[in-house]
Amino acid sequence: MPPAMTDLVDIWGAHSPLSGHAPAHITVDFLLPTGMYIQMEVPREATIQHIKLLLWKQAQSFPLFSALGEMESHMFECVNQEAVHEELEDETRRLCDVRPFLPVLKLITRNCGRAERLLDSKIGVLIGKGLHELDAINDQEVKDFRSKMFRLSEERMQKVQMMSCTEWLQTSFSQQPETGPGPDQVNGVSDRTTDLKVTIHFDLSQDSASLKVPLTCTPSELMEMAVKKWLTTHGSEEEASRYFLRISHSLEFLCGDHPLIQYKYIRTCLHAKDSPHLTLVHSSTIKELFDKEICAIRAVVSRKTCTLPLPLPPKRRPTVQVRAGLFHGAELLCKPAVSSESSGRSEHTWRDSTLEFDISVSDLPRMTRLAIAIYAVMDKVKKQKSTKNTHINKYQTIRKSGKVLYPIAWVNTMVFDYKGHLKTGDIILHCWSSFPDELEEMLNPIGTVQTNPYTENATALHINFPEYLSHSIVFPPFDKILEKAAEIARANDCSRGGKKFHIELKEIMERDPLSQLCENEKDLIWTLRHDCRENFPQSLPKLLLSVKWSKHEDMAQLQALLQIWPKLSPRDALELLDFNYPDQYVREYAVCCLRDMSDEELSQYLLQLVQVLRYEPYYDCALTHFLLERAQRNRKIGHFLFWHLRSEIHMPAVSVQFSLILEAYCRGSIPHIEVLKKQVEALSKLKSVNELIKLGTIKNARSKAKEAMLTKEAMMTCLRQSGYSDALSDIHSPLNPNVLLAAVNVEKCRYMDSKMKPLWIVYNNKLLDGDTLGIIFKNGDDLRQDMLTLQILRLMDLLWKEASLDLRIVPYGCLATGDRAGLIEVVSSADTIANIQLTSSNVAAAAAFNKDALLNWLKERNSGDALDRAIEEFTLSCAGYCVATYVLGIGDRHSDNIMVRSTGQLFHIDFGHILGNFKSKFGIKRERVPFILTHDFIHVIQQGKTGYTEKFGSFRQYCEDAYLILRRNGNLFITLFALMLTAGLPELTSVKDIQYLKDSLALGKTDDEALKQFRQKFDEALRESWTTKVNWMAHNVAKDNRS
Repeated sequence: MPPAMTDLVDIWGAHSPLSGHAPAHITVDFLLPTGMYIQMEVPREATIQHIKLLLWKQAQSFPLFSALGEMESHMFECVNQEAVHEELEDETRRLCDVRPFLPVLKLITRNCGRAERLLDSKIGVLIGKGLHELDAINDQEVKDFRSKMFRLSEERMQKVQMMSCTEWLQTSFSQQPETGPGPDQVNGVSDRTTDLKVTIHFDLSQDSASLKVPLTCTPSELMEMAVKKWLTTHGSEEEASRYFLRISHSLEFLCGDHPLIQYKYIRTCLHAKDSPHLTLVHSSTIKELFDKEICAIRAVVSRKTCTLPLPLPPKRRPTVQVRAGLFHGAELLCKPAVSSESSGRSEHTWRDSTLEFDISVSDLPRMTRLAIAIYAVMDKVKKQKSTKNTHINKYQTIRKSGKVLYPIAWVNTMVFDYKGHLKTGDIILHCWSSFPDELEEMLNPIGTVQTNPYTENATALHINFPEYLSHSIVFPPFDKILEKAAEIARANDCSRGGKKFHIELKEIMERDPLSQLCENEKDLIWTLRHDCRENFPQSLPKLLLSVKWSKHEDMAQLQALLQIWPKLSPRDALELLDFNYPDQYVREYAVCCLRDMSDEELSQYLLQLVQVLRYEPYYDCALTHFLLERAQRNRKIGHFLFWHLRSEIHMPAVSVQFSLILEAYCRGSIPHIEVLKKQVEALSKLKSVNELIKLGTIKNARSKAKEAMLTKEAMMTCLRQSGYSDALSDIHSPLNPNVLLAAVNVEKCRYMDSKMKPLWIVYNNKLLDGDTLGIIFKNGDDLRQDMLTLQILRLMDLLWKEASLDLRIVPYGCLATGDRAGLIEVVSSADTIANIQLTSSNVAAAAAFNKDALLNWLKERNSGDALDRAIEEFTLSCAGYCVATYVLGIGDRHSDNIMVRSTGQLFHIDFGHILGNFKSKFGIKRERVPFILTHDFIHVIQQGKTGYTEKFGSFRQYCEDAYLILRRNGNLFITLFALMLTAGLPELTSVKDIQYLKDSLALGKTDDEALKQFRQKFDEALRESWTTKVNWMAHNVAKDNRS
């Protein structure tokens, strides 16, 4: 009998009028371990537990029922949407949420403890990769790493069980106090005696009270005052110690005895001249949350534990060669080795070919990697007149000795295994076929050391590492390396440089990270390494690039010097995690420096820290431990670590590594699993809705009006269904885990009219009645480049504020959550320049030239002092974004990509083109200005006055000050982009892309020279702003025609 239904869209995706009303029941085929086959109808929204109960009743009338035994000793297995077997251990899930590939469920016998199986199942669903896939990996390094992480996670959970309720709250949900400027330096607050007006809300009550407190007041003192205020109106006896102070709109608490001014939320309110809103929450509410999390841990921790090819060029048959090189980071340790040529159809053999390298085994660094490339060799073809054959040019990379070399595949592997043993014996390497833009001697050393998991379609290379001795060769332990360094030091005096060398050394050390060092400069730095330590400690990266890693004597001396090297600031230490610095002890030193980061600072750089995990050749490393420790200590860091890892779990090069880290995080943060699981389920539902809309728009493509009506109706129907409304309600926002999203406000939801039909979802804020929050769900667009750009904007904002310049930047939330999917925060009370212009004009073509439209729009929403504040906000934010978009080379700046809030803040959105990759048409650049500065912007800045006024002079000064501040931090920006090189972003693939930053910041020039360059760009932007207006006019006309 065939399966009952095969139209998957009708089963799981099309709950809409487009394909008829969704059936309440689905016919499912059940396969029993007794060999029986049962087909029956079950409710589509029933839980797995309920379906099993229905099956058990039905199975009683079938033969061999008694052989099944107890119902609890069985569970279902299905094939999921990724075509992978999934065990449904978590039976609280509904069938419509499980979404099997076909409606077929197989009943299987459980073979391990229920609690452990349930946890494993939840982790597998959560991280998007079943743990049985990790169990099946026959790799001792994977097994050892999982075993170690399992032990550490259990210890972590046992410590949490020992915490008091207050300690748990401080660890999980408290805002960390910040050091830095005091009350007298924050937003013009003149002295420490200034009072702060705080609005206090009382949880589970509509009451609120207003209190004036000094900035030095602590949360405990404020709670005491608030409780006294409460007693005067309600009369009941309460103690302040029985309450906690929560930020009203967020799940963050102010704990400890630090002055209020040291908390970020209070500082933000002072900057915005807003009154802080805080809520008194009774300890019983907190205790209830605490007990729930502890119960989740005890259910698991108290149990007994179980063990855990590119196509060849056409027409002519080529010969194939193998090229191999030994690398330490990007440094080639010796001349590459090349095999003889082999001819054949699909299999190539070099039986007598040995690849030998001109380097002693004793000189191999611990992190040496063997980079291998396979390529076809063909005779050089005479240039043809026709240029139609682009296939040849695409793969052609090297021409030499009358030959043309075409890359077929590449693969990398470490020379030492994870225990430090030199590899020996036969090994099969499954290769990768996608080549980067830049190759080193046809090799790709920066690529992953993981082999291609898709073995069926990958080129397989069989190699043999020779055995040098009867026993294995092990890399020397650290104490032996230091002994060697001490022996060398006794035989040699430390070299010191004179004044002349000191000046030369200073000039070298002040260069940016992209500057190349010549051999003479490297020799000078190495000779004067002790001068570097004493006078230029931040120059450590350049010293490391000057070490001859192919000489074990130099390597030993470097390690000894590193032991006494001063600690770098965390920002400077980030560069040491780049691919160019692979040494294990260097990276451990860098991580040691990062431990000085506050949680806030760590969050700022978390995106890069996750990406550089790709450079770690072994799973068990200092960076992995550091990230797991900090994530398990701070729930917010854990939240973003989870999503940064999970969003790339589909990438073959990091799939196993990121799965292992995610599993370790989940085992050490058991209470967080359910919270994250709810978010994953909600995103899955949003994806289904998006696919439904795309399907509807295709079906009704002939009639736009019908499309809009039917698809909007289908979306609303879908969101109202209990299966969707339940999954989408009461979740922590993935964009900000401290925000609780209540129910979806269906009437305000819509989809956007762009190619991928993004969803505009409006939520009610669970912690603040009447407040709504908007999020945009995108499915089909890679948001990682937007996420990087917004992170850099946040950093710019931070650097400007550190220099006492607040340019009112709006770095809204953006988070990639999966393969070409993610969320964007909707900024409230804002509209695009295009809409503002179009509403002020009856003719789309003329709208872009109406310079009064923007100022009038602000006047309609603000008056008196509020208008003055709005114009000041506009002036500051316009200056910030002019500088930021120029430095980052942000393109495609049409009038729908620039927005303004009703409070005056201007901000940019949609960062699909960065680093000078400007759009062009017919080979002509559409954007001819370095940044957007139109005359209607100047019209607002000058409050409608003509001629350049003092206001314009202030605006220009803001721009120049902001630019110079970014220049002083130019090395940091270059480092952050360099750390993202292997992320696979479309416009950040090689060092050449980062060169744009070096040019825009005029690194290598004096401040005066750089300022002169920026002023020229400023004048050019103003002078050529008419071209922007023409582009905006064309955009408005095209937009008007579409609607």
